[in-house]
Order: sequence, then C-alpha cells, then structure tokens
Amino acid sequence: MSVTATARVRAAPDGRGSTALPVLESDGPLALRRTRAPAPYAGVTVVGAMSAPLGGDRLAIEVEAERGARLAVGAAAATLALPGPGPAHYDVRLTVGEGAELRWLPEQLISARGSELRMTTTVDLAPTARLVLREEQVLGRHGEPTGTLATRLTVRRAGRPLLDQELAHGPGAPDGWDGPAVLGGHRAIGQLLFVLPEFEEKPVAPCLLGPTAVLTPLAGPAALVTAVAADARLLRGVLDRATELVLDGVGAAQHG
Repeated sequence: MSVTATARVRAAPDGRGSTALPVLESDGPLALRRTRAPAPYAGVTVVGAMSAPLGGDRLAIEVEAERGARLAVGAAAATLALPGPGPAHYDVRLTVGEGAELRWLPEQLISARGSELRMTTTVDLAPTARLVLREEQVLGRHGEPTGTLATRLTVRRAGRPLLDQELAHGPGAPDGWDGPAVLGGHRAIGQLLFVLPEFEEKPVAPCLLGPTAVLTPLAGPAALVTAVAADARLLRGVLDRATELVLDGVGAAQHG
C-alpha cells in the first residue's frame, strides 16, 4: 500500500540569539526530531519511521528558515529507495529568508535494484540567505545493479534561477549514463552547493579536488562541488574535505 506524507519544519529566531522551531511536524515515514547543534543553529534530524520510499509512495519535506534563523538539518541514516507498484516520488522544498542560513545535509540516497524514484529538490533563497546543501546518490546496494533514479535540483535566488540540473541513472535513463564521460564505472555521485553572499566580492577559484572531483564557481554568489567515487565512504570523504576547504576559506576572508 502506497503512502502519501508531508513533513514540515519552520525555524525562527527566538529573540535570545538562538533559533526556535515553531513548526516541527512529522508525517508517515518521515519522523522529525530536534537534536543538538552548535549555537546559534537549531538542529533537526530526519528519522525514517518505516521503509520508504517504496514504489508508489509520494513523500515530501518542506523546510523554511525565516529571516535571521539558523537551521541545520541532517538524517539518522541513508534513504533507501525500494521497489513497489509504480514509481515513488520524493519532493524536498527549502525556503531561506533574509539573513537566514540553512545547512541541508542529509545522508546518502541508495537506489536499490528494481526501484524507481523521482526526486526533486527546490530551493528559494532571499538575496542575503546562506545555504550549504549536500546531495549523495549510491547506485545499488553492495553487489547489486542500480534501480532507476531521476533527480532534479532547482535553486532560485531573489526569484532568479541560480542552478537547475537533472540527473538520471539506471534502466530507462539516456544512453551513456554509466559511460566514461559520466560515471566512468563509479557507483557514488555527490555534490555540494554553497550559496554565500561573500562570494559576490570574492568568488572561489575553480580547482580540482582529486582525480574525480571539482570545485566550480557559479554565476551568482555560489560554488558547486561535483564528485564521483567508487563507494559512499570515499565520496563522503571527498565532500567533507571540500566543505572544510570552502568554509575555512570564507572564515579566513571574514577575519582577514
């Protein structure tokens, strides 16, 4: 039996230099828990309450960081897409207000054999909003082929497009998705998006972050890291090092 569920988070300044969570609504398999985070952030962890998404499920998470809020969202475990009657849909909708910051750092999305998942992530940013967003996809569990996975990431800043990209893997994806010009035999794909007002005056310089990862400035105060790796562990290592590189550079510029 398919499930339709929408979980919601809203973060707002608490008037004492930290961030409150006036809305924290779990739904269906999407259980939300307030967790510790370094001040002034509020922390939320997504906990899977049951196996999901299964084929036929329609799941969504809506997250809003109001003006001046600081919010960090993570997950307790990887998301596993499983087979079922028809494709599953998973929609993530993020809104970040003026002077607010959102760190959206979920765990990996694993596309199991026979599954079919269509996932969209839509982000709307105010002109002075700050965003750190991580996406990781693993094609199949150990020793199995991937399912069908189609993802789209759309980011708008001040109502204007900043990034809009689609990826497709597995049966039914366009020819060449696993070829040498795309994955080159790798099974894990990831990206990090940084949208930081500091980049307007000092954009990051493009650079290689190893043999299969690159840091690229975007048109706008943003930078994108894209990487492939043999497995989830190696991919996370690359993305963690990239996060330190970019955020340490921003911190040094602020205090320079």
